[in-house]
Amino acid sequence: MTKSDGKFRVGLIQMRSGRTPQVNLDAAVKMIREAASAGAVYVQTPEMTNIMELSRAKLFAAITEEEKDICLAAFRELARDLKLHLHVGSLAIKVSPEKAANRAFMIDPRGKIVARYDKIHMFDVDLAGGESYRESNNFRPGENAVVVDLPWARFGLTICYDLRFPALYRALAEAGATVLTIPAAFTRQTGEAHWHTLIRARAIENGSFALAAAQGGPHENGRETFGRSLAVDPWGRIIGEGGTEPGVIMVEIDPAEVAAARAKVPSLQHGRRFDIIEPMAEPAHLHVVGDPS
Repeated sequence: MTKSDGKFRVGLIQMRSGRTPQVNLDAAVKMIREAASAGAVYVQTPEMTNIMELSRAKLFAAITEEEKDICLAAFRELARDLKLHLHVGSLAIKVSPEKAANRAFMIDPRGKIVARYDKIHMFDVDLAGGESYRESNNFRPGENAVVVDLPWARFGLTICYDLRFPALYRALAEAGATVLTIPAAFTRQTGEAHWHTLIRARAIENGSFALAAAQGGPHENGRETFGRSLAVDPWGRIIGEGGTEPGVIMVEIDPAEVAAARAKVPSLQHGRRFDIIEPMAEPAHLHVVGDPS
């Protein structure tokens, strides 16, 4: 429950989702119950909680529309049973015969969906060693940033690759978000290079908490994710971190730390809009009077 001083306990669920939604659901439910037993009132699962699948044919054979999704229905019932806010980091949800959405859900203690967020930035990259991804082949990008008010704070919703686009996080902070959420399935290669740095940067530059439940380890589909679920405070300090194995990371959040950090460095107040100009090069034939050339 929420403490009288405004602090609340968070559970980050680190997973290693495979190709079968029911198996992934069972694993998630067990860890969510563990987090609730440890006092969590807000629990976050990682990106692609219900399935990690690279094959387009197998992905679309396994997923369905939101109203038919067994994982979403079970998570709604679980949130109601445990009386907590359950943030499903994302599910692959079919939105047309050709496309899915990489969609996050915020579920309240009544089991009601109070916010949805479709991942805006598609992970279309070619990495070293032949590692390549084209998320846009299967998923339709979202169009809107989303904030949602929970009992303790306003939360800004993002997913994984969004982390590399700081303008999104600044927009969420300017809209009042004090907790930035980043459920993810970062690759091992990019995670080793940038995961900690980027999450700490997003927290520091916006004076906000950053909460990132992650996928970790070698997956059934051959992909390897970085893990290291993170909780970072508004001053950029890591207050909770996972390893590479599935598990629960518990942290306590004090919303008052946001005001303290923003008072020390009020960068949200100092931000300015500006134009970019490109000075014209001086024509080659133009000479200034007195120029010895």
